[in-house]
Amino acid sequence: MCGRYALSRGLDDLVEEFRIDQVVVTEALAPDYNVAPTKRVYAVLECQPDQDDGGGGATADAPVRQLRVVRWGLVPFWAKDPAIGNRLINARVETVAEKPAFRRAFVGRRCLLPADGYYEWYTPQEASAAGRRKQPFFIRPKDGGILAMAGLYELWCDPSRSADDPDRWRWTCTVLTTRAEDSLGRIHDRMPLLVEPDRWDVWLDPRRRDPDELRALLAPAAPGRLAAYPVSTAVNDVRNNGPHLIEPLPPEPDSGVENPEGRGGLLF
Repeated sequence: MCGRYALSRGLDDLVEEFRIDQVVVTEALAPDYNVAPTKRVYAVLECQPDQDDGGGGATADAPVRQLRVVRWGLVPFWAKDPAIGNRLINARVETVAEKPAFRRAFVGRRCLLPADGYYEWYTPQEASAAGRRKQPFFIRPKDGGILAMAGLYELWCDPSRSADDPDRWRWTCTVLTTRAEDSLGRIHDRMPLLVEPDRWDVWLDPRRRDPDELRALLAPAAPGRLAAYPVSTAVNDVRNNGPHLIEPLPPEPDSGVENPEGRGGLLF
């Protein structure tokens, strides 16, 4: 599962990193260290004319790579109630091509969701007996780079709004997940799928529609690429925000666990 992440990069950094052709953002998002479902997030996608809302200038032969703001929690085009998006924040890669909520987006509406890293919650074996809460971990690239999480997006038409209302079309997204690699699996058994830079072009291209080809682009992060360290439980409350949320906890002298990066507590 991926239910919370962080992104502090600004527009200029994202435009350069993801080789954006067109920025379709009316108001830049502030750095967010506690991105939660239903929040507005940045998404990188490529549009053809039938996917565009009129300003992309794309042609059938040349999709345009855009940076957009979408809402986290996918609302399928056929949904009667947009509240369904609250339950569709993740899509399992094992079933994404078959599930009615995701299968159309998987073959034609794929995106990348930039992140500094993401949070997962570890439950110690003795937690329930001792009454302890789950321990949040922040998981990020060891090299300090950016994560490109595999995502899907959809457009939902609000029938209650007029045809000329700019908010008539709602853009939403979901994060694809897979089984976690061994070391991260000690924290949680699921993790977001990551798309490596050399596969961005194919993943984003809406003309690529072969499910088998698309699945072949996706894989868990290579073992050893990501670092995970415990952070404050302040992240549990979505009202809390700021860079302090991703600061490692100080070491626990009696934990008995050696920290290979010299940072606090358990580290996988």
